[in-house]
Amino acid sequence: MIEGDWSIAVTDKPLASQIALVTGASRGIGAATAKALAAAGAHVVLTARTTGGLEEVEEAIYASGGTATIAPLNLAENDSIARLATALAGRWEKLDILVLSAAALGTLSPVAEIDPKELAQILTLNVSAQVALLTAFNPMLRKSAHGRVIGLTSSVARDHRAYWGEYAASKAAFEAIVTSYGQEMVNISPIRTALIDPGATRTTMRARAYPGENPASVKDPAVVGARIAALLAEDFETGHFERIEG
Repeated sequence: MIEGDWSIAVTDKPLASQIALVTGASRGIGAATAKALAAAGAHVVLTARTTGGLEEVEEAIYASGGTATIAPLNLAENDSIARLATALAGRWEKLDILVLSAAALGTLSPVAEIDPKELAQILTLNVSAQVALLTAFNPMLRKSAHGRVIGLTSSVARDHRAYWGEYAASKAAFEAIVTSYGQEMVNISPIRTALIDPGATRTTMRARAYPGENPASVKDPAVVGARIAALLAEDFETGHFERIEG
């Protein structure tokens, strides 16, 4: 399941010697975040369904002097997350950073026309798989002296709007899960959680949601990745939330 170089060079970079896992890392914000974390010194485990995309991100990280490991898998498949956690625990004692970036948009439609089968699929990836990730990696996160969980959310989780009910419901539930986990950990471990709303960003998901929009009118995912890396180099309290403008 896991491929790549597992060695980590300790440097003066702010995230040096830290192990990070980024989901949805084959493109968009996930890929940009993985590159930014690697540039800050972390060894990044990249996971997504698309092996080719993961290899491209891994190559870019190595070309920039960073290190990464790829772990292609479908988060919605039975036992895939548990198998990933077992594989990582066999190589590293701890996990310092977990970035929950993977998500699916689904179909933008009136609530009365939501397909129950598609809704179940969206909730599986956007909510159930996220719970499974927190469950599976909780032991490794608790072994870190500075465990951090970053959840990528959306403005529609709080600012509900017409035709976005399916995705908004999944992101609202996702926010509740990440926030609740953080509150549960705050008094018994160093783990801290934060939610990041990337705002309008040039991604494939954004292009699907706004097909008439000029991609050049919204920011590059690298802006989001850089801010997440900077946040992880800071001290923040559980419950931290921010929207990245620009």
